[in-house]
Amino acid sequence: MSSATWILAARPKTLPAVVAPVWAGCVLAWMLTGEWSPWLAVCTLVSAGLIQIATNFFNDAIDHKKGADTAARLGPVRATASGLVSGRTVMTIGFVTLALACVAALPMIAARGWPVIAIGLPSLYFSFGYTGGPLPLAYRGLGELFVMIFFGLIAVMGTAFIQSGQWFTEALVLGFQLGALSTALIAINNLRDVEEDTRSNKRTLAVRLGVAFGRWEIAALYAVAFGLSGYWAAIGFGWLALATVVAVALPALVVVRGVWKNKPGRVYNKLLAICGMGMLLFAAAFQIGGLLDG
Repeated sequence: MSSATWILAARPKTLPAVVAPVWAGCVLAWMLTGEWSPWLAVCTLVSAGLIQIATNFFNDAIDHKKGADTAARLGPVRATASGLVSGRTVMTIGFVTLALACVAALPMIAARGWPVIAIGLPSLYFSFGYTGGPLPLAYRGLGELFVMIFFGLIAVMGTAFIQSGQWFTEALVLGFQLGALSTALIAINNLRDVEEDTRSNKRTLAVRLGVAFGRWEIAALYAVAFGLSGYWAAIGFGWLALATVVAVALPALVVVRGVWKNKPGRVYNKLLAICGMGMLLFAAAFQIGGLLDG
């Protein structure tokens, strides 16, 4: 099998949801303590990225097995559904990837102890449990909650803790901001796939509550991320507030207008790309704002 097949299954376009919270969490720790560890930052990014890739592998194989992904899907081609590789092979590589994520986490455990294990074990389980296991979250309408917790709160607060050894209220707020942006990403994905998910009994929120709800959900998530920028102004980080407002507003204008203007379909793939790039824009803006605030 070619490397292109595995890159396809790994879904690198989803990685901004990992890079952005780790990036911003490191910046926040530096802002609040004046110090940061490049080595721990790399370990955090590698471990989190491998968990995300493993999740994508499991999702690729399990969704095909359950009939949620077919060759006629509206999103990017899936490796298992297209017949490029067997589901068993993809699952095996997924578990190997999780093992590598554990290895990358060892320096973090050595530096910060048991809290890293407490964060890591649920992350490892739900990498598989997002679509597999006895309670697959994505099939129960719990995908958005999963993303908010693991790609928002845990990713940001965990990164800041690994950097500093401290838990910050500011990290909680930043976690909600980035969690809202990450959740918008999965909400757009679910809205795009609402018809296919309905046929396969994948009960996402868009399936359960309808297309109109999905559109309002996406708008509300961007509104939450936008509104929370006011917190940074309230605690004296004016440049940070301005930078993050702009970083949320620019992609939001395109994405929210796009989901309201267009019926769910392939056009949403462009909106997903804009949403993902918007997360990286937010992290960059957070760093610039933090530097300007000194």
